[in-house]
Amino acid sequence: MSKGIATEEKAEEGAVRRLAHRLGVEFKLWADESYLIHPKDLLTSPEEVSDVFTSFRKSVEPLRDNVRSPLPIPSKLPPFPADVPEQAEPFVTPASLDDMVSRLKAPMKDLGLSNPPSYPEGAATSHPFRGGETQARARLDHLVQSGTMTNYKDTRNGLLGTDYSTKLSAWLALGCITARQIHSAMYTLEEGSAYTNALGHGKGENKGTTAVRFELLWRDYMALCALKYGADLFSLGGFAHSGQPYNTSEWSLLADQPEAFQRWQEGSTGLGLIDASQRELFLTGYTSNRTRQNVACFLAKDLGIDWRLGAEWYESMLVDYEVASNWGNWQYNAGVGNDPRGVGRKFNPVKQAHDYDMGAKYCRTWLPELRGAERDETVWQAWTLSKAEREKLGVVGLQWVERPLKQISWGKLGKGRKSGKGNKST
Repeated sequence: MSKGIATEEKAEEGAVRRLAHRLGVEFKLWADESYLIHPKDLLTSPEEVSDVFTSFRKSVEPLRDNVRSPLPIPSKLPPFPADVPEQAEPFVTPASLDDMVSRLKAPMKDLGLSNPPSYPEGAATSHPFRGGETQARARLDHLVQSGTMTNYKDTRNGLLGTDYSTKLSAWLALGCITARQIHSAMYTLEEGSAYTNALGHGKGENKGTTAVRFELLWRDYMALCALKYGADLFSLGGFAHSGQPYNTSEWSLLADQPEAFQRWQEGSTGLGLIDASQRELFLTGYTSNRTRQNVACFLAKDLGIDWRLGAEWYESMLVDYEVASNWGNWQYNAGVGNDPRGVGRKFNPVKQAHDYDMGAKYCRTWLPELRGAERDETVWQAWTLSKAEREKLGVVGLQWVERPLKQISWGKLGKGRKSGKGNKST
């Protein structure tokens, strides 16, 4: 097994170890080599890592020069088992890969939603990839050769398409590729030793490759924070209130707002950017980093619902789920994690849509009910549709159009400067 970092993974390791010992089977626990900075190259132990990311980042700079080379490719691997033993009830042995995939997907067919979204005609997933190391390496080569890696800084906030971001996170989460392999590919581009015709060839580190390394280091940081704080990764007060009394009364539990939480899950809140992201997530297993931040902030800071419900929903939905990154980022966006601004950082999803969803193309893709809307603003704020427009679009009576969970106005928030509660809104 690969060594885990969170409490449940560690408990599973212990259970498997004890079972193997009882059966007389050798048990091996391998270090997780998927991270960017090798643990032995850190200046501090995980228990002493700074609670401010900037301080941690400075401790490993210059980052480009502090990353080890990837491990060499093994010359041989042990053979696969000759056969798969019969499985005791209720387990079965799949007859084929397609059969196994079908069985793994079966629980996703009924997640208890009253009105699960349907796949919109003409919508294309931004994550059409297959798993495995071969596919991961092919994707990495494409990113470098096509110039996507060099352009990453300028495109990373995109919402539609396969190449606005690297989309390497799922392969990283599953161990199909490592951060050091990604660094190595970018390094050969920068040094001019490979990818001859690619944008940025031989010109050293550029703003795109710098930004990719930054994101890989953030992934390392979330893992180190999970090791530092242990079970507080899952506590309502988060890292920010570790070991301290915490007033939980400010949060709504599921029993307090069951309808609101389900509408958030289904993508029927009435806010275009939130709903488009939630539907994309449900139908494809993926949604952009930009929309993830908005969705998390909306649940935690606008609705006041226990952020852990959102983190658990993402855990069940994301194709690139990783325990530390998912739960650590949810804490960050809920204001109880490592963000120095805490609850003071707040996203305005209407302003964010205006800034990043040009022509409302993203929202129109995943909200087909609003594709015919004349003004982008009404796609992002469906309740502003006139009676005539609602009749024309056939959305009269739709709950999320008539009664949004919360009306957020870009104009009333001073175009994102200040919210009504004094939070700075992005």
